Amino acid sequence: MSEARIIGHQDSIQNTFELRSIHTAILNKPMIYIALLRGINVGGNKKVSMKELKSVFESLEHRDVITYINSGNVIFTDPEKNKTSLTQKIEKAIEQKFGFEVKVLVRDAKNIKKVAKAIPASWHNDTEQRTDILFLWDEFDSKKTIELIKHNPAVDTLKYMAGAIIWNFDRRNYNKSGMHDLIGTPVYKNMTARNVNTVRKLAKLTA
Repeated sequence: MSEARIIGHQDSIQNTFELRSIHTAILNKPMIYIALLRGINVGGNKKVSMKELKSVFESLEHRDVITYINSGNVIFTDPEKNKTSLTQKIEKAIEQKFGFEVKVLVRDAKNIKKVAKAIPASWHNDTEQRTDILFLWDEFDSKKTIELIKHNPAVDTLKYMAGAIIWNFDRRNYNKSGMHDLIGTPVYKNMTARNVNTVRKLAKLTA
C-alpha cells in the first residue's frame, strides 16, 4: 500500500473516531430537568423539607440540584434521556425517604420555557387576576382535556399548550369560576398546578 493510501486510511480512521466521540458526547450531555411534585406541604399534609428533598435528588446522583419554594419544584441535570425511568427512580426514593407516595412529573427545561412563553404577558397572579398552570400527566395531555374541565366561558379563559393548560380569570369573578368544580375530577387527579409566577421563575432559573 502506498504512503498516500496509508495516510488516507489513517485520516479516515481518525475522522470516524472523532465522529463517534462527538456522538457520544451529545448522548451523554446532561439534560436540564424540572421535577414537579404533586400535593406536598398542603394543609399540613405530606410535609416535605426542601433541604431533605434536595438530598434525595443528590443521592440519586443528579447534578446541580436546586429546589424552589415549598410547593415542590426541583431543578437538576442528568444525562438520562428517559423521563419515565427518571420519574420512577425519583418517586421510589421519595417514598423511601418520607414514608409516603408522591406523584412526580418530570419535564425538561425546553418544555417549561415553551409553556412560560405561551402565557400571555398580560396574565398575572396578583390582587386583580389569577393565572394557574395545570401540568398534565401523559394520559390527559391533550387539547381535548379542556372539554373535560367544567368551566365558565364568561369568566374563565383556558389555553392548551403541550403538557399544560393555562387558566386565567379575574379574581372578582372567583365565585363564578369553574375552578371550584375541579377538585376530585379525573383531570384534577392527573395534574399538578403552579401559579404563573412560579412557572415564569422556573423558566428563568433554567435559562
